[in-house]
Amino acid sequence: MLTTFRILSCTLFISLLAHGNLVSQKLKLGSLFKEHMVLQREMPVKVWGEAIPHSHVIVILNGDSASVKVNMDGTWETTLPKQKAGGPYTFKIKSGSETIQFNDVLIGEVWVCSGQSNMFMGYHQIPEIKALDSILNNIRTFKVENTVAFKEQKYVGGKWEIKNPPSAVAFTFAYFLQKSIHMPVGIILTSWGSSSIEGWMPRDMTEKLPHFKNIMKKFDADGNKKVRIDSILSISGARNRKDDIFLRTQPNIIYNAMMKPLAPYACRGLVWYQGEANSNGMNNMIQYGTTLPMWVERIRHEWQKDDLQFMAVMLPGFGSKLHKKSKSDEILESPTAPSWAWIRESQCQVLTLPHTAVATTIDLGDKNNIHPSDKLPIGQRLALLAQKNTFNKSIMAEGPILKKTLVKKNRIVIHYTNAKGLKTTDGEDPSAFWLSDDTNTWYRASAKIKGKTVVLTCDKISKPLYVRYAFAAMPKVNLINDTNLPARPFRTDVFEPVTVNYK
Repeated sequence: MLTTFRILSCTLFISLLAHGNLVSQKLKLGSLFKEHMVLQREMPVKVWGEAIPHSHVIVILNGDSASVKVNMDGTWETTLPKQKAGGPYTFKIKSGSETIQFNDVLIGEVWVCSGQSNMFMGYHQIPEIKALDSILNNIRTFKVENTVAFKEQKYVGGKWEIKNPPSAVAFTFAYFLQKSIHMPVGIILTSWGSSSIEGWMPRDMTEKLPHFKNIMKKFDADGNKKVRIDSILSISGARNRKDDIFLRTQPNIIYNAMMKPLAPYACRGLVWYQGEANSNGMNNMIQYGTTLPMWVERIRHEWQKDDLQFMAVMLPGFGSKLHKKSKSDEILESPTAPSWAWIRESQCQVLTLPHTAVATTIDLGDKNNIHPSDKLPIGQRLALLAQKNTFNKSIMAEGPILKKTLVKKNRIVIHYTNAKGLKTTDGEDPSAFWLSDDTNTWYRASAKIKGKTVVLTCDKISKPLYVRYAFAAMPKVNLINDTNLPARPFRTDVFEPVTVNYK
């Protein structure tokens, strides 16, 4: 009897210990709040997580604190006051007898870098970028685990590391930004090759975008697809390439797992290098011009931050797969053949929103490789844009941008902003200009630089009306300003995007 009592007592004691263990694990933080994290400077810092319902949570950082009562469902959120750049600091969260403490927390600039394969692409095979990796940088990285989910998730896999982002674009952006501002930079890298913008969109965007509604309707009706996704996710370890591609090319489910859990972690903005997956057909490229601005507004809503900075990387030159029969230079330079010119134009539609920028890359790329290696200039240009737009530095951060055109009899005069020191890279006349009248037939223009303008003529058109500049798959461009930044592509016509005559 005594032995039985002792056994029961021991069992009860162990049970209580186990219960106590569970209780001690009730305090939980959002996935990005981990050791070595970087918090956004000069901005209220939202902190959230879970704890025992109706208990109190206090968050302490650098002498400041914030407390909150836990909701009935066990969730909580509070906000720390603005902090200046610096560290390392101790970050402590307490609730009852539970404490979580991190001792290596920095405060600086935090950016989310997202997109598809050209954002995901590493730099170890790019010598000029790899050389920067050996230089001591105050950069930290949270790389989000690549996965999907049918429902919006609270948590995401990943950890903060004291090392540079594996992405060539994210690293060079962080490197040149940190070099100019001399403070910690934190990069949250969430990207996946082959992913369309629809893969990064929340389901509720079907209410405003009919094309997305149709995509999700087909997705929901495909039971076999759902079974396959579940099957892939149930396998532990590395996925094979075929399964990986299948997951990352689906709509919505990347957002659920890889973007939703990040918000509303305080950050300066989002760098977006994506669009290749949405260039499969003219309709998709045109649709992108409507989708991208709406998606940016939706992401800002998720972050509860209307002035969240957004910077897109313009797709560089490429012998687009739209050219099925020929990749000749004649076709690649044509301003009327189906090409990435249209999705570049759509990318620039995001500029209708405040606090946005597009890094011009029309002078970069590879006509035979959708993953070009010239990523270093992209990082440099993004860093320049960030310095000007978020730090209000008086610098030239962009190349010449169309201001207006004046039609004067047999010539058209192009007026630019950012046109100080207008010149060409090779000392020749500007190239990649085309002229047309109302016939929608395009001819190469003769271009001459006159101060901050470019004057266009063509002996085959007596009364030119419209201009297209660098509006092609991979035009040969040479127009820059005194900071050697390239002129942005444009067109002044409103002709429908169909293949027409060119001479």
